[in-house]
Amino acid sequence: MEEKKIAIIGAGVSGLLACKYALEKGFNPIVFEARNEVGGVWTETIESTKLQTPKCYYQFSDHPWPDSVKETFPDHKQVMNYLKSYALHFNLFPYIKFNTRIMSIDYLTPSDQDLGSWDRWGGTGKPFSSSGRWIITLQSSLNPTAENEVYQVDFVILCIGKFSDLPNMPDFPLNGGPEVFDGEVLHSMEYAAMADAQAAEIIKDKRVAVVGFQKSAVDLAAEIAKKNGAKHPCTLLFRTVHWTVPETFLTANFRNLNRFSELMIHKPGEGFFLWLLALLLSPLLWIFSKFVEVYLRWTYPLKKFNMVPEHGFFNQISSCMFTVLPASFYDRVKEGSLILKKSKAFRFCRSGLIIDEEQAPVETDMVIFATGYKSDQKLMNIFTSTFFQKCIVDSTAPFYRECIHPRIPQLAILGYSESPAILYTTEMRCKWLAQFLEGNFKLPTIKEMEEDVIKWEKCSRSYAGKGYKRACVSVLLQIYCNDQICKDMGCNPRRKKWFLAELFAPYEPKDYAKMTKLNCIQSFEI
Repeated sequence: MEEKKIAIIGAGVSGLLACKYALEKGFNPIVFEARNEVGGVWTETIESTKLQTPKCYYQFSDHPWPDSVKETFPDHKQVMNYLKSYALHFNLFPYIKFNTRIMSIDYLTPSDQDLGSWDRWGGTGKPFSSSGRWIITLQSSLNPTAENEVYQVDFVILCIGKFSDLPNMPDFPLNGGPEVFDGEVLHSMEYAAMADAQAAEIIKDKRVAVVGFQKSAVDLAAEIAKKNGAKHPCTLLFRTVHWTVPETFLTANFRNLNRFSELMIHKPGEGFFLWLLALLLSPLLWIFSKFVEVYLRWTYPLKKFNMVPEHGFFNQISSCMFTVLPASFYDRVKEGSLILKKSKAFRFCRSGLIIDEEQAPVETDMVIFATGYKSDQKLMNIFTSTFFQKCIVDSTAPFYRECIHPRIPQLAILGYSESPAILYTTEMRCKWLAQFLEGNFKLPTIKEMEEDVIKWEKCSRSYAGKGYKRACVSVLLQIYCNDQICKDMGCNPRRKKWFLAELFAPYEPKDYAKMTKLNCIQSFEI
């Protein structure tokens, strides 16, 4: 049988995992990486960045953190070293083609085939087709003028991530944008790409305004405030206040991610018993949310600085908005090195920013937008086909098993879904994908997959409300999602040794180690 060629685009966490599990199944994948090293977003971060997931959850199931890392939340250098050690341990470097940027991918199929008429994914529900292939066009990152390379492969695994490459910048009215500003304007992506010394020099003794209130914004503002002090205060400008938590709370919260807590959540396609149980236990969610809100009001001077969010804590985490606040954040506010400013709208002027209807501008020398990335557009842009582009932008529903689009054949998307622990979530989908590539199961019909993702969308919207995001699906049902993956692979989803542990103990990556086909069969027989 002809060897099937698999291309993996990106050598971040998702790409390394995809490569390792493809190799385990006897494939010979090639990984294309635009940078000159592995690590993805971890290769370019601000100096103070560290995990906001306890390391026991941000861990490969078969490659634990070294004993030398004592911290619960390792910093970005420790994370990079850990990722490199994983690639070295499983000998992944020979399969990675560095400094290679993907220009586009295009699906080649006989002209008489109508993709829209298929009943099954790829025509058969299997990973490979006898006729369809992907054409990948590559450009050298070191020499963009060189002639592009072209590869033909049987399956593509996109591991391009959500938080890189295509920054999201707000629009401004005429004569109200950065062009009228005498200072410098950056996106946090550009700032993070600088070496620590260069970043420190560019903000030294400058009045900096940071726009945003997600993780990158609060980290960046706290870091700049610490370096410049009250003499050159940093202004954090935001539209909406979100709940933020200390590291100690996060550690305790992760311990409660167990089967019992998931019984309180309604699930897609649930039966009457699970529906009734979730209904009866749902008041506990309200109590938990209110308890956390009271705790955070007590921990931080939220009322004093007008930083009490208008929405509930549970609604926020249902939308995958979960930010760990730097320990010294409100200390910087109290000392005057960090100024908090809420604004519905602002525009640029020559000397800084004009907030809402205020007459006097906020004078500043530099504005850094920490306003996220256009992840859907980035994903869409990689496809040549307008049919596949529309599959991405026109859909509000999540992907099947969070990695397969029902209408895009012979392709998987990893690392796109958000969860409490991205590495953990991605590794489970890599295990599932490897079993699928090996031919151990087929996908349902396209109609069945689309019905499944719509059920997930409705479930997610019922909790997230206006904050619903397609990529945020399993945040409340991590174990339930893993159960589905285990059943697809023929593995026993019950990974604990006794009943009470199964119900009340948290699930971690190590619980899903050694999920080979043989082990799965044996686990069901036991």
